[in-house]
Amino acid sequence: MKFNYTCWQMEWVATIGGEVASKLAVESAKNYIENNFKEIEKDKESILQLIGSSMEYANMVVYEKSRENKELEKMGTTLEICLIYNNKVFIGHVGDSRIYRIRKEFMRKLTQDHSYVQKLVKDGTITKEEAEKHPQKNMLMKALGCNAFVEPDVMVKGFLKDDILIINSDGLTNLVPQNEIFNLAKKDIERAPKELIEIANKNGGYDNITVVMIKNI
Repeated sequence: MKFNYTCWQMEWVATIGGEVASKLAVESAKNYIENNFKEIEKDKESILQLIGSSMEYANMVVYEKSRENKELEKMGTTLEICLIYNNKVFIGHVGDSRIYRIRKEFMRKLTQDHSYVQKLVKDGTITKEEAEKHPQKNMLMKALGCNAFVEPDVMVKGFLKDDILIINSDGLTNLVPQNEIFNLAKKDIERAPKELIEIANKNGGYDNITVVMIKNI
């Protein structure tokens, strides 16, 4: 069975070297999956382990690169991976970029932000509404490449006919309401990413913005 995957979704989290970290992470994770997918069993646990290992490998590559060059010290990136196989999506996640799934008329966030404000929400210290405006909302608790080891979140979700996956950096969700993302994705998946980036830029565009959409047809 042929598989499809996406691991382009990045947001760099260091001013100097962040773009280097993002590119290295994408290439490393992508190559790891391509080189090892044929060799593994195609059961749930084996595929999830492959996703996790690809992210750990990408973390090692970025971390070692940061140690080689003083200017790249402490560079990091977020990383989202979606591997689609047999009507399922196998997800790897590190950071505060997000993966949503639209099914019929409902849009669900599949990932949980590795951020300080998300921890406050989980602990019950602040509400989800307060988190949206919190001054430290961009403070990450976990990112790829900043430390020698990283523990990514891995999960598997159903991906049925007409489902839509939306993979995006917080440069989008900080500036565009979720209902607007939903409406544009449902209206025209081909045009929606470009239109959403234009809206985010119009609303301030203070962060890098990435949007990837995949529909199961």
